[in-house]
Amino acid sequence: MHAVIAEDSVLLRVGLIKVLEMGGFQVAAEAGDAEGLLAAVAEHRPELALIDVRMPPGFTDEGVRAAMEIRRRWPGTPVVLLSQYVEERYAADLLSANTSGVGYLLKQRVADVADFVAAVRRVADGGTALDPQVVAQLLLRRDSDPLARLTPREREVLGLMAEGRSNAGIAQALVVSESAVAKHINNIFAKLDLPVVDADHRRVLAVLRFLGVSRA
Repeated sequence: MHAVIAEDSVLLRVGLIKVLEMGGFQVAAEAGDAEGLLAAVAEHRPELALIDVRMPPGFTDEGVRAAMEIRRRWPGTPVVLLSQYVEERYAADLLSANTSGVGYLLKQRVADVADFVAAVRRVADGGTALDPQVVAQLLLRRDSDPLARLTPREREVLGLMAEGRSNAGIAQALVVSESAVAKHINNIFAKLDLPVVDADHRRVLAVLRFLGVSRA
């Protein structure tokens, strides 16, 4: 599986390359800015783009804008944004236009190689991966909205869904059965008044409701 990395810090870029290679990825190209990233994606059409949120020249949201441009030009290209701090609006910006193959992780997660690689691979396979700190911050911010109808356990399940975990992964994290997780998820769907469609689509809608973004 080929990947492209965009990170202006040479040391971190080298580290990311090593981590991805350990996880079975082949790094086709690396870049230090958004312009170089777009050129690399155009040339290699990778199965994954790992992108720093803040890059030259402005060190603001160049990575986010580049990620959205990648998804516009090459729909379906999985992208993972890396950030030094929790900036939840960037996750919302990306998810407002994309509901699969996207991730937002803090750079500190790279230190836990196994979890980081698992999250990146989940995105490469078309899933989502949101940093637990982003999820926790969203939970604190949304105490007064309709999500307050959820029980503490249901909110916990929805938070793990937002991280991109499967039913089996949620069951393992909460030390409960998968059938119990399925019941919680069905309760979440009902309490959020989600339309009766296929389960995967309802799952996406629940996470988007949690993040406070609307599907494009």
